Amino acid sequence: MATGEKHSLAVDPDGGVWVWGNNQFGQLANGPYGGYSTPTRLPEPTGVVAVTTASTHSLVLRADGTVWAWGNNSYGQLGIGTSDETSTPTQVPGLTDVVDLSAGETHSLAVRADGTVWGWGSNGSGQLGALPDFNSYAPTQVPGISDVVAVSAGLDFSLALRRDGTVWAWGTNGTNQLGVDGLSISQRAEPAPVPGLTKVVSISAGGYHALAVHQDGSVWTWGFVEQLGDTYYPYPGATPVQVPGLSAAVTVTASRSMYSMTASSLAVRRDGTVWGWGDNAYGQLGDGTMTHRSIPAQVVGVEHGVAVATSIYHTLALRRDGTLWAWGNNSDGQLGTGSDYRRTPVRVLGPATAVSASAGLGHTLSLHGDGTVWAWGRNSSGQLGDGTKTERSTPVQVPGLTSVTAMLAGHSHSLALRQDGSLWAWGNNSRGQLGDGTTTQRSTPAPVPGLTNVTSVSASDYVLALRQDGSVWAWGYNFNGQLGDGTTTQRNTPVPVPGLTNVIALSAGNSHSLALRQDGTVWAWGSNYSGEIGDGTRTPRLAPVQVPGLTGVVAIETGMSRSLALRQDGTVWYWGGMNLTPVQVPGLTNVVAIASEGSGSRLALLQDGTVWAWNDNPDELDGNPIAPVQVSGLSDVVALAKGLSHSVVVRADGSLWSWGDNSSSQIGDGVTVSELTPGRVLLPCHLTGRHAQP
Repeated sequence: MATGEKHSLAVDPDGGVWVWGNNQFGQLANGPYGGYSTPTRLPEPTGVVAVTTASTHSLVLRADGTVWAWGNNSYGQLGIGTSDETSTPTQVPGLTDVVDLSAGETHSLAVRADGTVWGWGSNGSGQLGALPDFNSYAPTQVPGISDVVAVSAGLDFSLALRRDGTVWAWGTNGTNQLGVDGLSISQRAEPAPVPGLTKVVSISAGGYHALAVHQDGSVWTWGFVEQLGDTYYPYPGATPVQVPGLSAAVTVTASRSMYSMTASSLAVRRDGTVWGWGDNAYGQLGDGTMTHRSIPAQVVGVEHGVAVATSIYHTLALRRDGTLWAWGNNSDGQLGTGSDYRRTPVRVLGPATAVSASAGLGHTLSLHGDGTVWAWGRNSSGQLGDGTKTERSTPVQVPGLTSVTAMLAGHSHSLALRQDGSLWAWGNNSRGQLGDGTTTQRSTPAPVPGLTNVTSVSASDYVLALRQDGSVWAWGYNFNGQLGDGTTTQRNTPVPVPGLTNVIALSAGNSHSLALRQDGTVWAWGSNYSGEIGDGTRTPRLAPVQVPGLTGVVAIETGMSRSLALRQDGTVWYWGGMNLTPVQVPGLTNVVAIASEGSGSRLALLQDGTVWAWNDNPDELDGNPIAPVQVSGLSDVVALAKGLSHSVVVRADGSLWSWGDNSSSQIGDGVTVSELTPGRVLLPCHLTGRHAQP
């Protein structure tokens, strides 16, 4: 992750880059202007392993060792050979085998695998080293330094950490940010060691000061450090001094601004706590105040931290569970939270926050707030949509899908409904369930032709789609008449279900279908050998018939040979098996959602956020299901889904939890061991190179 003055960048586990905040100079790679208040993923570049940014330009490092840049380029800081600004990610030519990267205000630095340092952009203060030109529009090696493992570019000075633990500095020195012994403020174009610093493990160059972490966990600072503890520095700190009240640090970050000498500093300790000191005018220290701190104070509400980045206005912190948190000024959306400024941390929005989930026979899908779809589990028919048939034990993003409003996992295929009303399908197509007129399976999403204005969808080995006009369309397997078109003929393209109007919801079972009309009545068709139609008979129906005696229904669900309905009064009704007409499920009230799939297990979500589960009565002597029991360890649940033999729920914090059969990795916890109790899905955080831990 990286913080510019008014924008932010991050890289996700799949190598995608996410951007948000101000875009005045195209630093979000979205053309001039047009910023984002929540994270948005860039289509290119991919395969990224690190990001860095200054006020108005951005750089990324790809796994292949190449560097890509975009944004402001008035000093050549993009390194693309010109001073032309660009909002399109462009490869920095002639630069390979890069292992570390840092963007300064108007210059940039890179370390290659051979330990050499390369720089480009402004050199007015010697921040690129002893080069003849004022500006360098392409990468040039910084002379006089080698065996470097990390760099940090400040406002107009540079730091390098060598393999031997020494820190070297060059560039401007007006506030002794080079750490020179004495009070000399002469700039230096030749890299030289910062005196008194050895065994350093982390560095950060700010605007007018610098930070370093010693191997023993102590933090050292120099330059314009103002006040530290009881010591006031009327002149800039000439040599490194230890930051009081801070120990066991592992990494640090220093803010940078060309407009103000005041600065903020933050550190992450080994225990995962985050601490800040210095300027706090925008709440960027995260301690709940806007009070300047001369000694470090703990950031409120961030535990298990592993990294931190700060600007003059805002701060980002990465937690070990893969979540990203932000605080400070948010005038340009740089927090990525979609809300106002924060004096204490708030979680960044995006794909780490799920809004719904869907479970198929052996795979699972989740939909996220940014309109992307993620998939994991069985992939033998390409149902994960990632262009492969490789099983995934943790979620991967379905490429090429944006602005998705709903998604559904069928038995071995998948569907996604986009904001424009188009329906996209991929996976198994042996029974025409992709609706494209063929029986050829597909491992990437493609639109279902001839179908527009779709508002919802349901599927198993066939598909039901609801259009905006309340009509129902069906295609796929039809052996039991589950398409409702009066035949048992398989359909490879959508056909209308006659006799149904004003429909608001659908549910496709294994061999029968349900529709909910606007008036609260339920209609059913297809197989009825187990009484799943609910009309008092066991006679199959090739066209829809009304389920008698059932009104005020707000949700419907089909199981293997059973049916469920949720009424407006919060009660759940059940039919099939011994019950040829609906009966109430005992012991359930205040229900707000239901889920049913497979041969006999059902779920109900109550108004208080708890989840209850039950199985069909195997003996069915009394015709009633076994009494529901609460699923332990779950609270604040907002959505749920049921697969053939596994379940998944979404909690209010956007986390996904699942349990049950895991033979195809459909639980998403990184292993293939079945789980009897809910565990957290290893959901890739869009803003980290880590996975959330269960």
